[in-house]
Amino acid sequence: MLIPKKDRKEVYKYIFNEGVMVAKKDFNKPQHDDVPVRNLYVIKLMTSLKSRGYVRESFTWQVYYWYLTNEGTEYLRDYLHLDKEVVPQTHKKPRSSGLRRGGRGRRNYGGNNNGEKRNYPGNDYNPNYRKNNEKWDRNSRQRTYNRNNNEESSSNEN
Repeated sequence: MLIPKKDRKEVYKYIFNEGVMVAKKDFNKPQHDDVPVRNLYVIKLMTSLKSRGYVRESFTWQVYYWYLTNEGTEYLRDYLHLDKEVVPQTHKKPRSSGLRRGGRGRRNYGGNNNGEKRNYPGNDYNPNYRKNNEKWDRNSRQRTYNRNNNEESSSNEN
């Protein structure tokens, strides 16, 4: 398929910068989502690179995924006339900004940012949600049940 050189360069620049390319399997789509060229051009160019071993392809749920290989990086570096220091985003190590993977930074268990303890109720705090301060054990539960049924004795009596 004949593809204009400027569109080919746009696709190659994108795949080199990002290291990955995604395209929906829609040959009639007028424009690709990430690159300002026809979706058909992207699919055919990536198919060509795949047949030469420069990208690895995965196809799931009517969507193509292409991943640039090391040989593909070398080929595109030569095609686009780039320096050896320029590498795709997927080959760069992420910069450490002092935050952990979760993005929360250092956790502070049981205190605020100044190292002070939070004001919680003391260890002797024991809320009571029962009526009339009843004790909650098996026998009193049995008697409470019997009082509700207007019986004064426990259920063990005959």
